[in-house]
Amino acid sequence: MDFFKLKENQSNVKTEIIAGITTFLTMLYIIPVNANIMSSAGMPFDALICATALITALACIFNAFYANTPIAMSVGMGMNAYFAFSVCLALNVPWQSALGAVFVSGFIFLLLALTKFRLWIIKSIPTDLRYAICAGIGTFIAFLGLQQMGIVIKNDAVLVGLGDFKDSGVLFGIFSLILILFFRSLNLKGAFIIAIFSASIIAWVFNINNASLPSEIFSLPNFSKNGGLGEIFLALDIKSVLNLAFLPIILTFFITQLFDSIGTITSVGARGGIFESKNGEKKLSKTLLSDATASTCGALMGTSTVTAFIESSTGVESGARTGLSIFVVGFCFLLSLFFLPLFKAIPANAIYPVLVVVGILMFDEVKHINFKDSSISVSAFFTIIMMPLTYSITTGFAFGFMGYLIMKILKREFKDLNAGILIISLICLAVFILQFFN
Repeated sequence: MDFFKLKENQSNVKTEIIAGITTFLTMLYIIPVNANIMSSAGMPFDALICATALITALACIFNAFYANTPIAMSVGMGMNAYFAFSVCLALNVPWQSALGAVFVSGFIFLLLALTKFRLWIIKSIPTDLRYAICAGIGTFIAFLGLQQMGIVIKNDAVLVGLGDFKDSGVLFGIFSLILILFFRSLNLKGAFIIAIFSASIIAWVFNINNASLPSEIFSLPNFSKNGGLGEIFLALDIKSVLNLAFLPIILTFFITQLFDSIGTITSVGARGGIFESKNGEKKLSKTLLSDATASTCGALMGTSTVTAFIESSTGVESGARTGLSIFVVGFCFLLSLFFLPLFKAIPANAIYPVLVVVGILMFDEVKHINFKDSSISVSAFFTIIMMPLTYSITTGFAFGFMGYLIMKILKREFKDLNAGILIISLICLAVFILQFFN
């Protein structure tokens, strides 16, 4: 275990293993949740279960040995919803092409990870706008969750309306949502997965919406092209996305991961002082490179963007300081490959409430925004409100940055318009122009 330098990082094997299991339990929900979301785009559910578990395991193990930091990685929440609902369903983009866009954005991300571009662009953008982007994505995925639960439905008179509360599926979804909130209020580690399985057991027992207990719990992983991983592995279509029409989509994947990875990695690191040692900058650089590598490999495996997971903080708070804990996480996810029948039996409305709660947690960042500054308030408002209203994270980005630029020009506060803001604003303007011609 000397490879992980446990003594140097003031840790031990027992602490790292316990912390790793803790992190695994808090993020296990990503397997059924991601499979449910991405299967909405027409992708095979069984293959997604396998792909999600496998890419999570490989990304965690790679980071454990390469960067030796307790940062777990998996398919990013928000980006999977954008992939399925905004790109594939709303824009009628084949999932193979959407995977191609994920790969291109990830490859660019990987190349830039070898430079200081990511840190430069992050420092160029006002902190308040970063909070607004996080809050905006939160409102977007919460809206998607409520829609999939049947709580919010289409209404031709007023665009959206309230669902049928006499429907057993809707009521079960509300119950599952309350269950998640209850377990989180108890500060239980693994509240998401505990709530999902608790709600599922109730659905199985009472046969809610034809839910039934799986006939078997274990099965061998299916890697074949007949309903298995082979159906989506290396199925991405890169050639179809190499045109201007896909620029807004690629840009959204890229910018969202840019903020998500930097924010998550530095936040988790700060909780345990991971990057404050003499080798701190080197560890941070390697972790960022691991994140970028995982995002590119995720598209090859057949999933949307892979990124650092904020749930890693539960392991850090349990004492994790090295990659050994994340190796444990990766190993546990490899074992989860043998539980496909169990994951398939989980009702959808035991899963979609997770989107709502994750959205709430992301929206919490709005408390840090300085609404006294009119430029910030206008930009934050449009960023947050336009993502769910237009069903597009891209449009929310564009409205937010363009709003900030216009307000700064109107107020003649040119000193606040640095190169990063100008470059992103020009890209956002290009997004509007491309949408106009399309």
